[in-house]
Amino acid sequence: MKPLTFFILGLCLVLAGCDSEPRALQTKFFAFGTEIDVSLYDVDDKTADATVDILENVFSESNQLWHAWQPSTLTNINQAISNNESIVVSDNVAQVIQLAKTLAIDSHHLFNPAAGQLFSLWGFHQDNWFQPRPPPDEAVLNKWVQSAPTMESITISNGVLKSSNQHVKLGFGGFAKGYAIDKAIEALKQKDIHNALINIGGDLRAIGSHGKRPWVIGIRHPRQDGMIASIALNNDESAFTSGDYERFFEYEGVRYPHIIDPRSGYPADQAISVTVLHQNASIADAAATALFVAGNDWPNIAASLDISHVMLVKPNGQIELSPSMAERITLLADKEKTLIRTIETENHH
Repeated sequence: MKPLTFFILGLCLVLAGCDSEPRALQTKFFAFGTEIDVSLYDVDDKTADATVDILENVFSESNQLWHAWQPSTLTNINQAISNNESIVVSDNVAQVIQLAKTLAIDSHHLFNPAAGQLFSLWGFHQDNWFQPRPPPDEAVLNKWVQSAPTMESITISNGVLKSSNQHVKLGFGGFAKGYAIDKAIEALKQKDIHNALINIGGDLRAIGSHGKRPWVIGIRHPRQDGMIASIALNNDESAFTSGDYERFFEYEGVRYPHIIDPRSGYPADQAISVTVLHQNASIADAAATALFVAGNDWPNIAASLDISHVMLVKPNGQIELSPSMAERITLLADKEKTLIRTIETENHH
């Protein structure tokens, strides 16, 4: 496999159904370093072919904007920040960064797109991120933690971005896929397509239905082959999973996952999988990352992010569900290890 294709699906699409009902048209293409699956229902072949061209352009443009280490708009922004310079950004770029800033603040900075330097230190902002290597030196990580780069250092005024902290290095690995999916769904709706599913490496958003029945997805078991649960999506809904099995490297028998806790500088270790449902894919993407890092404190962070549907799998295999998720999800394994945890209703903003 090429380095960027080495992904393990966090969710797998389930499309088994009624033989009497027409099947969705399905196609695949490659972007964001992984395979993108598109399923379209109630469209003809000509429309489907034209739609795929549009979607490929959407994902290509998103990749050119937000790639973290190959030349992109994002790397230009990071260079300006590193040089303590301001930089002009488009309205589209400013809108995305402002949304990321809001989500970072609401997550108590557990989702921290300003922590790109930390991910570079761990070697995840490079094409061969999966290669064995020693972890960063503890003193180097402590120095980064003390520099405290957060999205609150970023300001955008009259189209000009600047940062008050030169240690800020933007990276949208926990956000870019969701943003791209939202843009792709917008493009489908503009083409009058209202029944579709877009799946990037297991993270997805579905609109409409698969004929008379909803789109049904399976959530991958983080430690075994097969699925841990299934869920039917409601009309327009996103499902995103963050797991410690998605991207990692091993060194001297120790596995180092790519989801880093910005408070310590080390990989988060209180969860092995978190699945979030939300209408907006960008929000679901960021929330899954933040709740994975939050671990035992996930109900408070979910409340702060206004996320109601959560499933978290702990390292001991225990499954924790929010009440709303418990009403929706069908567990296929480990039912005896399930705990429903109430999400706090206090306003944490």
